Amino acid sequence: MIEIRNTLFLLSAMALMLALAWPVQGLAQRLDDTPVDHIVALVEDDVIMHSELQNRLDTVRQQILSRGGRLPPDDVLIPQVLERLIIERLQLQQATRAGIRIDDITLNQTMERIARENSMSLPEFRDRLVADGIDFQVFREQIRDEMTIGQLRRRQVENRIQVSEQEIDDLIASESGAIDRDVEYRLSHILVPLPEGANAADIQAARERAEAIRKRAVAGENFSELALSESAGQQALEGGDLGWRAAAQVPTLFARNVVLMREGEVSELIRSPSGFHLIKLQERRGGERAQITQTHARHILIQPTAILSQEDARERIAGLRNRILMGNDFADLARAHSDDRGSAMRGGDLGWTDPGDLVPQFEEVMNALAPNTLSEPFLSPFGWHIVEVLDRRTYDSSRQLMRAQAREIIRERKREEETELWLRRLRDEAYVELRLQTRVSGL
Repeated sequence: MIEIRNTLFLLSAMALMLALAWPVQGLAQRLDDTPVDHIVALVEDDVIMHSELQNRLDTVRQQILSRGGRLPPDDVLIPQVLERLIIERLQLQQATRAGIRIDDITLNQTMERIARENSMSLPEFRDRLVADGIDFQVFREQIRDEMTIGQLRRRQVENRIQVSEQEIDDLIASESGAIDRDVEYRLSHILVPLPEGANAADIQAARERAEAIRKRAVAGENFSELALSESAGQQALEGGDLGWRAAAQVPTLFARNVVLMREGEVSELIRSPSGFHLIKLQERRGGERAQITQTHARHILIQPTAILSQEDARERIAGLRNRILMGNDFADLARAHSDDRGSAMRGGDLGWTDPGDLVPQFEEVMNALAPNTLSEPFLSPFGWHIVEVLDRRTYDSSRQLMRAQAREIIRERKREEETELWLRRLRDEAYVELRLQTRVSGL
């Protein structure tokens, strides 16, 4: 069985799956025992059919079993899967109104990438899906839908995210910002939801249920199975597995807890408007400092033109090199002759450069030179150069990287939070009528 590990966005419903009251009582027979296809939910001006729900249930069951998980009861699984379909349908409707469409060429490229990630060619991947009982065309269209939803989310959410320098400073100064740079965490998550407008009794009941779940997890009960049966989180059907997450992917709500946890530890209850959360830190890796070699160099550039041929440009740069070797000042010649006017004003000085700052042809020659050494003339896409290396140093660029990473950390956390709020509003404002009257028993 192939496990597609969140290759794209993999059908997330953010933390909404069990927040609604589901009419699950009295569901006594298998969906696939019903011979006639019928509507199980009205979603705005669209419908979700019995057959769609059955196909998705089959896929979800196979994914759970392929991970070695245990299937949750049907009155838990069916509502979660149907809620995912509802959230997807609402997003696809909005994407259609926004004119978002994934063309076949883009979709085919993505399908080929998914196949490569599973170490197969696309025909082999298709055959494997079919062997696992998955309709390839249905799977392909699900990938198209996921890509469409991804584009919609980026369009709806990205413009709302602003990151200030003060936020970056605050994160770097915080314990979590200072400790967990370059660290990745593998996390699992359980959410015990709160209903909209929860009163004190609702909050207390949810807290007590979450505490009971935590006690079971701390006592050694399988966290993945607890998530499958008890969680309303967006990864509940994946056993609560959030996968490997860099600091940028750990929601703000969990960040400080996670950085202080030991591997295998289950967090205390974490309260949010959505409910009560539990996090388990499965593993931690990384954390090395960023040491790079910087080079301080200066150069002179002669560019060929319609009047100056390549050969003439090479001869001119060679002549300048000879003058330097005879004692002429490099900086004076650069100011007078170099066609790189930006560095010419500084006597050809490029300052301290990091690996990757310059074009490969230039870096290859520069990196081969010892300090205080002048190169032979060489050609790059810009023209003919000579370069002199003035100095080298090993530089800890962690601070610059930390600021760049802190900015992305904040953006990613805000992105996840904004996405959750947007999905909640989308769901709350939508007209949805449930017509589910049958259930699926275990396969």
